[in-house]
Amino acid sequence: MLLAPRQSDLGLTVVDSYTPTSIFEMDAHSERTEIIMRSIAIINQKGGVGKTTTAVNLSAALADQGLRVGLIDMDPQAHASLHLGTGPLGTGMQQEQPTVYELLTGDVGLAELWQPVGEYLSVASSHIDLAAAEVELAGVVGRELILRDKLALVEDQFDYVLIDCPPSLGILTINALSAVDDVFLPLQPHYLALHGLSKLLQTIDLVSKRLNDRLRLAGVIMCLYESGTRLAAEVSADVEKFFCEAQTSNSPWQGAHLFASRIRRNIRLAEAPSFEQSIFQYAAQSAGAEDYRALADEMISLYAGQSTSPTVKLAA
Repeated sequence: MLLAPRQSDLGLTVVDSYTPTSIFEMDAHSERTEIIMRSIAIINQKGGVGKTTTAVNLSAALADQGLRVGLIDMDPQAHASLHLGTGPLGTGMQQEQPTVYELLTGDVGLAELWQPVGEYLSVASSHIDLAAAEVELAGVVGRELILRDKLALVEDQFDYVLIDCPPSLGILTINALSAVDDVFLPLQPHYLALHGLSKLLQTIDLVSKRLNDRLRLAGVIMCLYESGTRLAAEVSADVEKFFCEAQTSNSPWQGAHLFASRIRRNIRLAEAPSFEQSIFQYAAQSAGAEDYRALADEMISLYAGQSTSPTVKLAA
């Protein structure tokens, strides 16, 4: 069962269960229809809010549904790469494998970076050298658009490309925002996690006006959620109120979707990276796996009403 969007009393898009529409009602021998790749940057300049965990496990959840997914690790810490065993010293890292550093500073294409970590999931890995890219690119004309141009060359290879951005608003993040259609914002329901939200929204607005007029804040994901606390409920209500009031504004976050699927605090999500596995490989029956499956279903439903939404590839 998937989830269908509706409008809440406060004006935000929420979801209820529904029977899959015709875009997913394909017989076992149906071929893919024409697909336009969805590109999504997962961003929050505050660390420790579940950004990389969401990038990795949402990518894995989509791939588990038969969608072709590419995950680009734009963070010099390479945590997304390490999470799936493709980072420096990871068991899946191939010798002399180029990384996002070479992608941005050299003539390497994305097709040379992809490392498969499953039938439908590929990773473009990062490296600590990427931290120097901002200085090396300082004098390069059009440095903000390098990723956009290289991503355009592989858009027929994937249904979704997710980008794990660094916890900063420098040239690496600007590259990601210039390349994608949508932004997902993972947010911990703590007041300190809300600090700096206005600066992030200003950056999205600036990139939208000057570099990428397609850019919009498409979704807000509550992570590390503790449903039994009053703080989580209060902060969630504040976030809902903020984006509800933005419905009438002419901004890139107008119409932002507050995901009903909450990612609960779960120890299995914290343990999985040490085994170089997604939550579905490490603890498929855990609460963390359940939450990211629900998030992936809700995300697919969010895009399902649009004619360019990817379709699920069904087994023959």
